[in-house]
Amino acid sequence: MPECEIVSGLLHLMNVDLPLSFTPSDVLKRCFGHDSFRGPQEEIIDRTINGRHSLVLMPTGMGKSLCYQIPAIISAASASRIRKSADPQPVPLTLVVSPLIALMKDQVDALLSKGVWATFVNSSLQRAERLSRYAAIGVGDFDILYVTPERFRKTDFCEVLARREVVLLAIDEAHCISQWGHDFRPDYTRVGEIRQVIGAPTTLALTATATPDVQKDIVAQLSLSEQEMPIFHEGIDRPNLTLAVTEVWDDDEKLELIMNQRQRVAGSAIVYFTLIRKLMEFSDHLWERKVPHLVYHGDLDTQQRRRLQESFMQQEGHLVLATNAFGMGIDKEDIRFVLHADLPGSLESYYQEIGRAGRDGLPSECLLMYDERDLATQMEFLRWSNPDASFYKRVFYFLEHETEKVNAFGMEWLREKLHFKQKHDRRLETTLAMMKRWGVIEWSSGPFYITLTGELDPQLFNEERLARKLNRDQRKLLAMVQYAKHQGDRKSFLLEYFGIAK
Repeated sequence: MPECEIVSGLLHLMNVDLPLSFTPSDVLKRCFGHDSFRGPQEEIIDRTINGRHSLVLMPTGMGKSLCYQIPAIISAASASRIRKSADPQPVPLTLVVSPLIALMKDQVDALLSKGVWATFVNSSLQRAERLSRYAAIGVGDFDILYVTPERFRKTDFCEVLARREVVLLAIDEAHCISQWGHDFRPDYTRVGEIRQVIGAPTTLALTATATPDVQKDIVAQLSLSEQEMPIFHEGIDRPNLTLAVTEVWDDDEKLELIMNQRQRVAGSAIVYFTLIRKLMEFSDHLWERKVPHLVYHGDLDTQQRRRLQESFMQQEGHLVLATNAFGMGIDKEDIRFVLHADLPGSLESYYQEIGRAGRDGLPSECLLMYDERDLATQMEFLRWSNPDASFYKRVFYFLEHETEKVNAFGMEWLREKLHFKQKHDRRLETTLAMMKRWGVIEWSSGPFYITLTGELDPQLFNEERLARKLNRDQRKLLAMVQYAKHQGDRKSFLLEYFGIAK
């Protein structure tokens, strides 16, 4: 039996007594195979075990998840040790809220392989499997549960969760809470409400990227004070990464740079593109030059994306051309270079994407190709992600007065009515997501069906609020351009942007 099973949540099934000297360091070594903690990990874990909240900012791949996994194991194992076998009370539950459905299975499988009793519930499960897991959770099975914030819209899930004592709430990718963050998710703004519903447990918010404004907003959205939830900032500097920017004038120049980089630097690599159309054009050019590579983007079906990701992870030396749909959970240690063929929309996105390089600590290169023409694309994206008040009202009008047609003819019909020939315009998706968050609609995307459940919330078409959000996003893009044009030390520029003293 692996040693980790002796210290995991399986304990309450196996009637194994815990040693009295049981510590976080024991779990770190026995379960995860590490001899010592990194940076502030141990202090954060001690705070969490003692019921105190923390906001953790730590570079990707530096061990954020251990900050809640170790307290979860200790909580479950300690409860098992002190409770009598005749006591049917289930052990405490650690709830992990994550936006990353595609990664939950991988994270849970990794924990199960270490003897940690974890599971997930999300929309990828068939009904029978989902109900089976609900039943198991309700009777006390599992010590760590991964869910998306959208799951709390399901009454049956909330009823099951009410049977458990949630002692720790871990919020992964916590920057999604803030509308000022680079990857805002409307349902994440409900996490503060969710926290109260489950009894306001000890809360751990974790992210790799958050500016000072976003940090403050995360704490405020959780209805906590900065004194209650101090920030543990491990910094963002990765000494083994070389950051460079090259100004280019056309796609031919970009292609030559990609070719040269591939020939010069061996190993696994990612080239990021903004548009799928442009990605596919470059893919064709590389195949013409007999440069093997993978292609990954959001229009591929789930099975294709998973096969491509597994191929990249398991085999050495792959080059992948990708949109930003590729990357979350790419925990491959030996990525030797990350290129950006297009300008990202923010420094937060850029930093998160280059953070996939060189996780083994060996030298790796990060090259940004700066073409001023890319600004037009990013400005268009800003418009799509920031619908104005009149657009919200138009969508609501169609949902109120053309409900039957909307549901009969689907999203493309509605998009055509709103966007005319701009089929790539994403304002409709943004608007529906916000309406769903604020209880205006219930929206199912497969099959497509919308039910109007409330009035249009005034804050959704508040001109001042919408203008403020657009201005913030525009300033993020401006900072990205300033970084690209910066003539000094680029790492110092990033440190200043993220509010970290050098």
